[in-house]
Amino acid sequence: MKRTIGHSRAAGGPEVWITGLGLISSLGEGSDAHWAQLAGDDGDRVVDEASFPPYPVHPLADIDFSTQIQRKGDLRQMGPWQRIGVYAAGLALEDAGLAGKRELLDETDLIVAAGNGERDEAADGAVLEALTDAAVPGDAPSGLLNKTLQTTLRPTLYLAELSNLLAGNISIVHGVTGSSRTYKGEEMAGVSATEDAVRRIVNGQGQLFLVGGAFNAERADLTLAYELCGALWHGPFKSVWERSGEGGGFVMGSLGAFLVLESDAHAKARGQKPYAKIAGVASGRLRRARKENGAIHRVDALLDGLVPPLDEGSLGVLSGASGVESATGDELSWLDGLENRGSAPAIRAYGTMLGHSVEAHFSAGLALAALAVSRQRFFPPFDNSGRERPLRERAERILVTGWGHWRGEGLAVVETADTQ
Repeated sequence: MKRTIGHSRAAGGPEVWITGLGLISSLGEGSDAHWAQLAGDDGDRVVDEASFPPYPVHPLADIDFSTQIQRKGDLRQMGPWQRIGVYAAGLALEDAGLAGKRELLDETDLIVAAGNGERDEAADGAVLEALTDAAVPGDAPSGLLNKTLQTTLRPTLYLAELSNLLAGNISIVHGVTGSSRTYKGEEMAGVSATEDAVRRIVNGQGQLFLVGGAFNAERADLTLAYELCGALWHGPFKSVWERSGEGGGFVMGSLGAFLVLESDAHAKARGQKPYAKIAGVASGRLRRARKENGAIHRVDALLDGLVPPLDEGSLGVLSGASGVESATGDELSWLDGLENRGSAPAIRAYGTMLGHSVEAHFSAGLALAALAVSRQRFFPPFDNSGRERPLRERAERILVTGWGHWRGEGLAVVETADTQ
């Protein structure tokens, strides 16, 4: 296993506080809307089974993007994926008290987890039609492909929007002008983005970071891509844990999740209260092959390097499990094994409620963990599979997992921050 031992705060060193949350999904926008839907006993998930049959999706709620992206020109040149990310980033900056404060935005470093943005499906269709109409199959007029691409695509789009355009637009729209990094690599991009920020804060290489990602699930090209690799769930909606007996697969969810991560000293100096702190984050890359049966339990080494041993007793777990097999079965086996370490995990697969948001998924899990810690209550079970037992104790420490649907493992521990 390729392994990165996670970073936890050294004695007397900086703590990593979560001081701002920006979250939009099928459940609405903002912390209050998500808490109301997820923490109540009658929260309703939102699933669209009609638009991309046989694949259900969690569609984005009705969002007025102009409230965060005010210039019409900016809105026009962004696809939905970028709008989702820029909007969620703006919510996080507002929540942390950074919006409009030039001196703070100038020192805010930006780390984004991103895939490619939307393809222009109309342009793709025009190219295919022109090639089909060629006099000789496979022998289109000279230069036809290049001419079509040059005359039909937006200036910011060549085949697909590049991943670093999201960070660029966040910087332009919100004035975040510190350093900028973009990670690619599906679920692990989100883990790496968080790990990068935590390391830099702990090692004194930065004090203020905007970290997160965005995902647009309502895309025919993305549906095709994930279907070709056998990752999607077919048919009527079922929860993450209920899919394993029928072949597995994930249900995509449109989502934007950004967090403001800040050293405790910096936050205290400006009078900003935290939701929670990140006690540590770690990542690994197991070889998931049949011949390595049992190797998945080496994720225990990540946990050992992440934080001191978890307290005995109940532990809230926000699982980023996708529903894809065999990854989901492997993760569930490992989570069940936490009982051998003295913990009684109360597991919640938040993808059941929000859908699987790939690059943005780990950031969403951290945001939900911070919400639960700040309100001192864990979420009720998200399904009736029997896998998710109630947790009545106060939520003071939550484990967030971010296992990739194909490769990569991430863990983070979110705890109550000591503000004294």
